[in-house]
Amino acid sequence: MFRISQYMEEISHPTPLGPKRNPPGPVVIWNLIRRCNLTCKHCYSISADKDFPGELSTAEIYGVMDDLKRHQVPVLILSGGEPLLRPDIFDIAKRAKSMGFYVGLSSNGTLITEANIDRIAEIDFNYVGVSLDGIRETHDKFRRMAGAYEKSLHGIRLCRDLGLKVGVRFTMTQDNAHDLPGLLRLVEDEGIDRFYFSHLNYAGRGNKNRKDDAHHQMTRWAMDMLFDTCWDDQQRGLRREFTTGNNDADGVYLLYWVRKNFPHLEDHIRAKLVQWGGNSSGVNVANIDNLGNVHPDTMWWHHTLGNVRERPFSQIWTDVSDPIMAGLKAKPRKVGGRCGACRHFDICDGNTRVRAQQLTGDPWAEDPGCYLTDEEIGIR
Repeated sequence: MFRISQYMEEISHPTPLGPKRNPPGPVVIWNLIRRCNLTCKHCYSISADKDFPGELSTAEIYGVMDDLKRHQVPVLILSGGEPLLRPDIFDIAKRAKSMGFYVGLSSNGTLITEANIDRIAEIDFNYVGVSLDGIRETHDKFRRMAGAYEKSLHGIRLCRDLGLKVGVRFTMTQDNAHDLPGLLRLVEDEGIDRFYFSHLNYAGRGNKNRKDDAHHQMTRWAMDMLFDTCWDDQQRGLRREFTTGNNDADGVYLLYWVRKNFPHLEDHIRAKLVQWGGNSSGVNVANIDNLGNVHPDTMWWHHTLGNVRERPFSQIWTDVSDPIMAGLKAKPRKVGGRCGACRHFDICDGNTRVRAQQLTGDPWAEDPGCYLTDEEIGIR
């Protein structure tokens, strides 16, 4: 995840570089259930509204949570499918909170209603993220459900009104990019805490719809809009958070935005970006799916590192006998093509390896999702 707001604050109030602090363990995004009431166009888990056999039981989940705590995992993001379809979701979340995890709920929002909002508020999730793929008609088309937009927005408002930190997630393609300005206005008008912009990744349904991926110029347009909006917030004293995911070239593109707008801070921001270090799949981000399979992140469902029913997560995550994990944990990563020759490799660390793997079969090839020009990355 790339935290735009953090760097806008740094531009406004520069701070000394200081030592890098690595998290004690990875953020774990946990797909507790594959069932979902929607069949979204870009779903990486390819969910459906049916029960999937072999999912972890409540007792098994509790056992894994104990191991995650011993492994110093700081954050659990409870996801799906639609996690609110798990009958034990509130028991799981309550236990996670009592153990001291930062606990997020990743939902499509349509099932957050008056019937369960008090229980959601009682859990006191640290964060509730709801996906919106555009305004009304666009969102309903992506979600393949008439009225999904109004239901999701209603769920967001219920969370907001009870004081829960809530955010909107948006995955941009050519088919919904036109709604980005409207979503940014919505986030401000509704007093929503966070906006998360996700680049389309080649996994799950996203892989099957890669022809709909936004062209590089459209991506640059979107990033300029996010940077400008976030800076405007900073100037007005607003404290909404803007973050992006699935394309670590965003850090390098921000550097060029800083060069254009605040050239005297370019070296300082570059040092901060290098300290961030770019892609952290297989290092600081992990995924456990509904069957207990462990993956380098949520976009690597086609590559399993092990299963928590057979080995503890802590053993799976530290095992570098798997060549993918060995490569992801290597410092620096051994990446070829444009990425390997890039003068800003120390900022993004080769970007998102799954895109290279899906497109070329080689996880260490250049990332086809990099939207920077040859001149910007130092290739003549």
